[in-house]
Amino acid sequence: MSRKPAVPRQVRIIAGRWKRTPLPVPDVEGLRPTPDRVRETVFNWLEHLQQRSWSGRHCLDLFAGTGALGFEAASRGAESVLLVESDPRAIQSLEATRDKLEAANVRIQRGDATQLLTRQTQKFHLIFLDPPYSEQRLPALLPRCQDLLAPGGLVYAESDQPFIGPEADEWMNAWKVVRLDKAGTVNFGLFAPDDTGSN
Repeated sequence: MSRKPAVPRQVRIIAGRWKRTPLPVPDVEGLRPTPDRVRETVFNWLEHLQQRSWSGRHCLDLFAGTGALGFEAASRGAESVLLVESDPRAIQSLEATRDKLEAANVRIQRGDATQLLTRQTQKFHLIFLDPPYSEQRLPALLPRCQDLLAPGGLVYAESDQPFIGPEADEWMNAWKVVRLDKAGTVNFGLFAPDDTGSN
């Protein structure tokens, strides 16, 4: 008996120029797209904080996967979005989506997030940091993100562990919470370096 092909999974861009455009979810081990409800919450936060203006905003998506976060920012008018991904299948899917949308404000870079952070010199207003939970990479990557933030810049992060409270790790002490929420087992929020206010 032959197996039926799996129904392709997809997520959708929520708003902006490419609203409701489906984004395929390639069959990549560990790929975990940010749920639509979480993305909607996050971008509602950002719309409020930025007075609904994405003009001049440069964004970095360090674990692009489907590109849902980066393409969402580009759809809403970000000046540039850099998608970083290491898996060839995910990269192929990202490139196909970029070409389909004719997204001139989106660049795709193959490589490891840690290596890119050590070489990158451009400053970003928003960094999406959503590594696989099992790899526990937030403690190492968050400090490096701080060096790449433009004044007033924010980091969006996801984790299966709490960011604040008695269970939070000490490495979060260098950050202040701008927005925070939880959906199921997903803890997510927007964070700024704790010295932002003094700049």
